[in-house]
Amino acid sequence: MDENDSGAPVLVSVVDGVGRITLNRPERRNALSPEMISELARALSELTELDTVAALLITGAGRAFCSGGDVKAFAEQGGEGGGAAVPDPAAIELQRQAQRATVGTIYRSPKPVVAALPGAVAGAGIGLAFAADFRVGCAGTVLVTAFATVGLSGDFGVAWLLDRIVGPAKARELLYLSPRLGADECLALGLVHRLVPDDELDSAALDLAKRLARGPSQALAGMKANLLRAPLAELEDSMDAEVALHKATGTTADHVAAVHAFTAKRSPVFPPRCKPLP
Repeated sequence: MDENDSGAPVLVSVVDGVGRITLNRPERRNALSPEMISELARALSELTELDTVAALLITGAGRAFCSGGDVKAFAEQGGEGGGAAVPDPAAIELQRQAQRATVGTIYRSPKPVVAALPGAVAGAGIGLAFAADFRVGCAGTVLVTAFATVGLSGDFGVAWLLDRIVGPAKARELLYLSPRLGADECLALGLVHRLVPDDELDSAALDLAKRLARGPSQALAGMKANLLRAPLAELEDSMDAEVALHKATGTTADHVAAVHAFTAKRSPVFPPRCKPLP
């Protein structure tokens, strides 16, 4: 599960406080296989727990981010359900756990997550990309929900994430009609945060992840917690919870280093770690 094993379905490395994860089935446009999902879940768990990692970067090998489920494999097995007349309860539970361990972990990770999108983002791949805090695209970035075209309703949190990013009306259009969106359309809709030239995507996304990794990790984790709570709580409840985190970050070495740097008119230096707040 490291970048020296070029045949692995997921490649992992750590550089300058950034845990880098590369989906590695370029010959299938990084379509998800059971092995890839398992390895991705393991990589996310390990990097989230690693104190020397303060930000994550997820991308895809070759000219795609992730094309979603492996439709060729579905066809070979008689459909996603394997030709059965009714869903297998064990398969439902297995996928529930897989989704929580991948999309759920990315979305709720206390560490900032950047997704670099070198090409196609489709189906379940949208869930992996949209669960990230930042998405960096390039001229080759293309998005299509694709579920309607293969007769499936969708999974990996795609409907939930689309609803929150583009709103319910646009989410319906993207899911029901499955239009192919180019890079500029993705930027206009807020599906990506920025676009860079194709040959600069990797360095731009890594630079952003490194910048986040150099930041005040506990404060960023608190900000993310506040943002995740915001849609679910009333203003007063949100403010009450914010105070607890705000005061907690006020006791950290990061805060002390930052205020001293501010008064000295220099940039603060934060160690690359993200330990839980007290």
